[in-house]
Amino acid sequence: MAELLDLHPAPADLERLVREGMARQPRQLPAWLLYDAEGSRLFEAIGQQPEYGLTRQETALLRKEAAELARSLAKGITPSPVLVEFGAGNLSKVGPLLEALQPAAYVALDISLDQLGPACSALQKRHPSIPVLGICCDYADLDQLPPHPLLEGRPRLGFYPGSSLGNFDPPQAMALLSRFARLLGPSSRLLIGIDQPKAQERLEAAYDDAAGVSAAFAFNLLQRLNRDLGGDFDPAAFTYRARWEAAASRVAMALVSRHTQTVTLAGRRWTFTADEPLITEYSVKYTPEAFEDLAVASGWRAIRRWCDGADDLSLHLLAQAESGASPPASETQDPIQHHADPDPMRRAP
Repeated sequence: MAELLDLHPAPADLERLVREGMARQPRQLPAWLLYDAEGSRLFEAIGQQPEYGLTRQETALLRKEAAELARSLAKGITPSPVLVEFGAGNLSKVGPLLEALQPAAYVALDISLDQLGPACSALQKRHPSIPVLGICCDYADLDQLPPHPLLEGRPRLGFYPGSSLGNFDPPQAMALLSRFARLLGPSSRLLIGIDQPKAQERLEAAYDDAAGVSAAFAFNLLQRLNRDLGGDFDPAAFTYRARWEAAASRVAMALVSRHTQTVTLAGRRWTFTADEPLITEYSVKYTPEAFEDLAVASGWRAIRRWCDGADDLSLHLLAQAESGASPPASETQDPIQHHADPDPMRRAP
């Protein structure tokens, strides 16, 4: 039976984070606030929209390359490692990797307790021989993994799919990658999914789909703020916008105030001017070279890269860099890019 630990931020911490975010210019709240039970459901629905191919394409790549990904990820690692997934969500992508890797245990970190519990239980039933541990937490603010028998005396491998690193600006992304190195421990490796820049029309459509699911996902944030933090937001007073910002290589998603208004939130009053945005999240897109530069600056080194047939997205294998040491000959970066079969219906946004 899967085990679950609840390390969700306390209400006082949540209020502090919200107040800090509302004081920023532009206003921006932590992206994980989007993921209550309804937000998690809507996010899964976004992945099924025709404009948003990232989920489908990355899943296909993971399935196709699972055996080689597992071999490269665990090469030379003993004893049998623990696989740690950051931002695991509904655990829909890890199955092929678990089957190929057969780790000593699987640990899923995610902020949504409502989603994490059932997802871990379902995964444990599908993989009864692999112990499953779920940890509800803000992994971007976690100093160490909690003590647990499944984590003792085992090397740790990291898994971070979905291009979730793009929710952080580059300095924050560097800090997060450095944090992963500390959480995983010395000589660890990390398999990470990265979405790449592409045509503005594709990107904006992916984050503002015709069915309005992305907009509903953003507006659900206001419902959560009203429910959990005493807010009095009127959703009708805002409009949703997703805009590609080429200079920053990112899509900015925002709820934009239709007129000057004052709202109450977390015990304080905040004034929005007309057309003022409340940033719900960013999605930074990295070229393979830009991401590898970011990884190196964060204390990692690139070992290998896999990409889809259209070269829209990548899976990067990283290893922790050792100060003053050269990479072993068996782990020098592989210049070959492994492609899944091209499929125009599975193009990432």
